[in-house]
Amino acid sequence: MVKTPDELALMRVSGRLLAAVFEMLDRQPLAGLSTLAINDLVERYITVDLQARPASKGQYGFQYVLNASRNQVVCHGVPHAAEIIRDGDIVNFDITLEKNGYIADSSKTYAVGAVAPAARRLVQVAQAAMWQGIGAVRPGARLGDVGAAIERHAKKNGYAVVREFCGHGIGREMHEEPQVLNFGRPGTGPVLREGMVFTVEPMLNQGSRRVDTRDDGWTVVTQDGKLSAQFEHTVAVTAGGVEVLTLRGDERRAA
Repeated sequence: MVKTPDELALMRVSGRLLAAVFEMLDRQPLAGLSTLAINDLVERYITVDLQARPASKGQYGFQYVLNASRNQVVCHGVPHAAEIIRDGDIVNFDITLEKNGYIADSSKTYAVGAVAPAARRLVQVAQAAMWQGIGAVRPGARLGDVGAAIERHAKKNGYAVVREFCGHGIGREMHEEPQVLNFGRPGTGPVLREGMVFTVEPMLNQGSRRVDTRDDGWTVVTQDGKLSAQFEHTVAVTAGGVEVLTLRGDERRAA
């Protein structure tokens, strides 16, 4: 759904607040903390410090404010007090935030401490694949261009793209049309129009793209037990190309 300028202004607010959540996490020593402790930290920060709402809590019956997906977990990892983040882990935090009725959605995979070079490379390529997809966003482009850019970068670097999950439109609802696939053919799919807002969120696996869901009904893992990494931003199609609504301060400096 195309957003009006007023709606986009409100979504920028939500995006900036969500970026601040990740900037807070960037300052935390993650090793030794449980994924539930991170969940509780983020919930306090969103509700108390930012005076906003964690949009994931209660959505589809989910009890937590974030997904914590560690090592071979692809997505939708459920926070647990017994799951301790260790030196050498990679862990993705997928967080949503609602302010003034509009939702932002973003995720980042953290490389904790002395991460093995192969794991660190996976994280770097997953992040770069997201930026390749974002770079294909502009008025008149097609959604297939976005997916093709992601898939091309992943395959060039020897990784598989998970196909069961994808990006999505976002606004007053967390999941709106269109679906934003992480694979595809250039020149296919819906045409992008100024004012469209959606997420770009590739998940890359070291081995096979095949995944399984654990008995909790949420946690998705690689079928072969190898590592997976994901990055996500909420973006808006602008007259000049694309605006990343959840852009973090470190990313602005890098640009």
